[in-house]
Amino acid sequence: MNPLTDVDRGQCPEHFSFGTSFADHMFTQKFNQEFGWHKAEIRPLEELRLHPGASVLHYSQEIFEGLKAYRRTDGGINLFRPDANATRFNRSAARMVMPEVDAGLHVEAIKELVSLDRAWVPSGDGSSLYIRPTMIATSPKLGLGAANNYLHYIITGPAGPYYAEGFNPVSVYVSHEFRRAVKGGVGEAKTGGNYAASLFCSEDAAKRGFTQVLWLDAIEGRFVEEVGAMNICFVYDGKLIKTPALSGSILPGITRDSLLQLAPTLDYEVEESKLDIQQIIDDISSGKITEVFGCGTAAVVSPVGKIAMKDKEYVINGGKTGPVASKLFETLTAIQYGVIDDPFNWIVSVD
Repeated sequence: MNPLTDVDRGQCPEHFSFGTSFADHMFTQKFNQEFGWHKAEIRPLEELRLHPGASVLHYSQEIFEGLKAYRRTDGGINLFRPDANATRFNRSAARMVMPEVDAGLHVEAIKELVSLDRAWVPSGDGSSLYIRPTMIATSPKLGLGAANNYLHYIITGPAGPYYAEGFNPVSVYVSHEFRRAVKGGVGEAKTGGNYAASLFCSEDAAKRGFTQVLWLDAIEGRFVEEVGAMNICFVYDGKLIKTPALSGSILPGITRDSLLQLAPTLDYEVEESKLDIQQIIDDISSGKITEVFGCGTAAVVSPVGKIAMKDKEYVINGGKTGPVASKLFETLTAIQYGVIDDPFNWIVSVD
């Protein structure tokens, strides 16, 4: 077995350790000013060798993506919107002054990598193969400025069901003292610094007994942005789904976009707008908001049963999962696993 993997592929999906178990191979390609992108290859998973002065280690010039491969009931494998992930990867690269990759090659590399390591794609309910494309600046350079050399790599690893104990609501803590990102900054880029900046508050929320942090805008501390590693949605009267409009400081989630397209086909209305946190709290208290849920690659849909703000807690839908979140989750995952037809042409087969 590859020394970097710690799981036997014969194990049941529930035994897979997400984020610490890796498949056998990786894709890599290098960039420099003379040759551009070159030396693209898939090879056995191995450790990276970096100069201690590599720019990524000192100035966080780095981006990444996250998507999944799903095992269909017929044994085939589906990718979900890899083209959209490639587009966002390049958008993040441009913001971080990094070279864009060939989106077509990027997607083909994912397909070939998943096909080669198809034995790692679990077949259990809710299980998947997580795919992590990454780009890092590798130039040994301690002066501040964009690097000249980069490494683009893709690794994968099996993941069991996100909801190990069922599709249950999480609790959310509203951060008033700390902010995740500011408009004009790098909040809309999928770069590691955004997540590192959230760790202090996330750990504090966990100590208080909450699962996620709800971030507010950095200018007024008034408008809802996103939750942890997910976008956030509010359901009014079981019919209208409201989510914060993209502002430049909110990650444009692929799952968010998918749900905004899917929801109207299920007879739900959708609205993207600026959402005042006090109005949200008032609407929860009055019962106008009947459900709240987060959405992202990992969980797809994550119901929220409780929001805490300024040491006061507000329970949504009796702390139970609501019908809108359930319907969206069931329908989108059915498309991802090939259980129902895909009317949006989101699925890319690896067969």
